[in-house]
Amino acid sequence: MHDFMRTILRWRALLGVFFCALGVIGLAASPSQAETKLTAGFRGIDVVQIDGLIDPPNATLMLDSIRDAERRGSTALILQIDSEGTVATNPWNLAQAVREAKVPIAVWIGPAGAQARGGAALIAAAAPVLYMASNATIGPLEPLRLDGETVPQDVRAAALPIGAERTVPVMKIASREISAKQAVGFKLADAIKPVVGEAFVGLDGKTFRTRGGPIKLSTAQVRRVGKTDHLEANQPVRFRKLTQTGQFQHTLGAPWAALFLFAIGGSLILFEFFTISIGIAGVVGALCLVFASFGFSHLPVQWWAVALLTVAFFGFGVDIQAGGLGPWTILATIALVAGSLTLYGGSSDLDPAWWITALICAGVVLFMLGGMTAMLRSRFSTPTVGREGMIGEMGDAETDISPDGLLALRGTVWKARTNRATPVKMGERARVTSVDGLVLEVEPEAGGAKDYRDRGH
Repeated sequence: MHDFMRTILRWRALLGVFFCALGVIGLAASPSQAETKLTAGFRGIDVVQIDGLIDPPNATLMLDSIRDAERRGSTALILQIDSEGTVATNPWNLAQAVREAKVPIAVWIGPAGAQARGGAALIAAAAPVLYMASNATIGPLEPLRLDGETVPQDVRAAALPIGAERTVPVMKIASREISAKQAVGFKLADAIKPVVGEAFVGLDGKTFRTRGGPIKLSTAQVRRVGKTDHLEANQPVRFRKLTQTGQFQHTLGAPWAALFLFAIGGSLILFEFFTISIGIAGVVGALCLVFASFGFSHLPVQWWAVALLTVAFFGFGVDIQAGGLGPWTILATIALVAGSLTLYGGSSDLDPAWWITALICAGVVLFMLGGMTAMLRSRFSTPTVGREGMIGEMGDAETDISPDGLLALRGTVWKARTNRATPVKMGERARVTSVDGLVLEVEPEAGGAKDYRDRGH
């Protein structure tokens, strides 16, 4: 019995030694915590390009890029910002996402001459590391949103990034714009980096305090070219920007583009109305109005300015129908200019450049006075001599005439209307009973009155 127990204890001791040896081997083979982070830190650097207004498409791009970088375990993420501000999105939420990410995030305001204003400046200041290109500017913070919507969260709290105290420097740009050199002097920016390549190389050796804990980066290596050493990225660099769909939506949200599309859409719809048919111009015009409405949904559009633009197209239509320049044309031009200049509320930074507004208004007026009137003259005009001779002649209805429509006669398409309640269907024959200016009064072939010249027969 004692021998049996002794054997059991001996085997237990041998198993204990065996498992201890396995543990030692495992510890020796596994990297340290720092080494694990270093190994995970060679999965690439993401550079996300944010250009123009930070609207829903750009905000989605920013948030999706942060989530993808966290899931992928990217070494770092750099936001390349050149933006005049934010619309239809809360910059405080984006700043929070930047400073509370698990992946190290830096912001580079570039390229040269780039800017970060309003909400874009807030997002830049919230990053643990901020670089700026030569001749780049940052500020002012106000207004945080160009569309006039208020941001209730505290600016100081949103601008205080992880591991750095920039509250005081950030307040220096509350109401003014400063250069890259000034930003470095105020300790708002960490350094001036002329190109984005220097930005991600400059992250080498920096420790970021992220939501997942501190991470020390290794992003650069030395490469000798001739007799000179150069720093370059030691891992892949991935550039990301808006997709084609996102870029299309972003373009529609540009203030000048939305105004331009509304002007084109209104002009083409009016053109199609006077041709009394549905063709390619009407379809394109309707699409332009739909796209303009999408852009307006992201912008602080003032309803009474849209009403002025609508009145403008109505006024042009009245004088086009009358066949010349009149008081309605003058009223329409005034309404067009006034509506275009006051279309957007919020910050004046949203207003299109004056020369763009001038080109759009001038184009609409020239199209109405030149293109539309010429089209109507060529399509519906007829010589004054001999028009009475058409009375009694038969033509073919190009459209339903009920009571107005189009009639093909003598190789020309005319405006026509029935002189009695009976409509004429498309393709049917119709007799001209009288001529009223440029409009032919017609009646159905069957049951119609005879020509007055035949009454004596």
